[in-house]
Amino acid sequence: MTLPQPHITLSSHSYTQREEEMGSISAASGTTVLPYHLRRQNNRRSVLYDHRHENLPVVSSSQTKQQRWLYVPETKLKRETLRLGFLARAADSTSSSPPVVASGDKTLIPDDEFTLAKISFGVIGLGLGVSLLSYGFGAYFNILPGSEWSAIMLTYGFPLAIIGMALKYAELKPVPCLSYADAVKLRESSATPILTQVRNDVTRYRYGDEQHLEEALKRIFQYGLGGGIPRRSAPILTMIKEEVLTDGRYCLVLVFEAKALKLSDFEQRQAKFTSFFGPNITAEVGKGESENLYEVRLISNVSASSATP
Repeated sequence: MTLPQPHITLSSHSYTQREEEMGSISAASGTTVLPYHLRRQNNRRSVLYDHRHENLPVVSSSQTKQQRWLYVPETKLKRETLRLGFLARAADSTSSSPPVVASGDKTLIPDDEFTLAKISFGVIGLGLGVSLLSYGFGAYFNILPGSEWSAIMLTYGFPLAIIGMALKYAELKPVPCLSYADAVKLRESSATPILTQVRNDVTRYRYGDEQHLEEALKRIFQYGLGGGIPRRSAPILTMIKEEVLTDGRYCLVLVFEAKALKLSDFEQRQAKFTSFFGPNITAEVGKGESENLYEVRLISNVSASSATP
C-alpha cells in the first residue's frame, strides 16, 4: 500500500532563497532553470528592449501585408535625419534668395598722392620772396640780426616775389577728380593714352591757360567762327569722374558748366568729341545733376582682356 505524498507549497521568498543556495533546479527532464543573477540580467535586458520600442506602432496581422517596417539603428537614424534637415534648409534658402548680381565697387578713392604737379609754384615763389624781403629790410635797419646778409636777401627776395606774383596771377587750379575703386583697378588696362593724359592735365596746376582743355574746346565749339559759339559762352570744366559702365568699360566723365548753352549744343558736337579724344573712344553727351551742368562721357573701347601688358 502506497501512502500519498504530502503537497508542499513554497513562497516566492523561500523559493528565491532556495535558488540562491542551490544555483540551479531541475524542473523537468531536459529543462534547466537559470540561476537567479542570470535571470535578473535577462529581465533587465527585456525591460530596456521594451522601453526602446514602446513608442513603435503596433501593426496587426491584417496590416502586415500592406505595411512593412524596417528597423534602423538609432545612430544611423540620427545621421540621416541631420543630413536630410541640412539639405532641406539649403534647398529652401536657394529657392527663396534672389540671384546674386556682381556689382562694382563704388568706394571713392581719395586723390591724396603727393606729386610736384599738385604744388602751386606761385604760392611757393611768392612766400619765399616776401620772406626774404621782409627779413632783408629788418636786417638792413638793424631790427633783426644778420645785417651783413641783408643785401643778398633783398637782391634775391625781390625777383622771387615778382615771379611768385606772376605765377599766382596766371595760375589755373586743378579740378576735383572722383575716382571709384572699380575704375581705378581698370584704369591701367582699359584707359587709352589720351584719357590718361587728359586726367593728368586737368588734375594739376597749369599756368598761362584760361581754362582746362582750352585747345580741345576751341576746336570743338569753334569760338567766333560760323556755326560756332562766342568765346564768352565757352563751357568751363568743373569736375571729372572715373566710372565703370554696366558692360564693364572704363569711362572718364567730363562735367562742364555752361550757363549760355543748351543740351542740344553739346549733342550737335558729340561726333567731334569722339574724333578729338580718339581713337578707341566713344563720346556720349548728357545732362548733369544741376541745371547748368552737362556731362561728356568718354568711353574707352579697349577691353581689359585685349589690352597688351
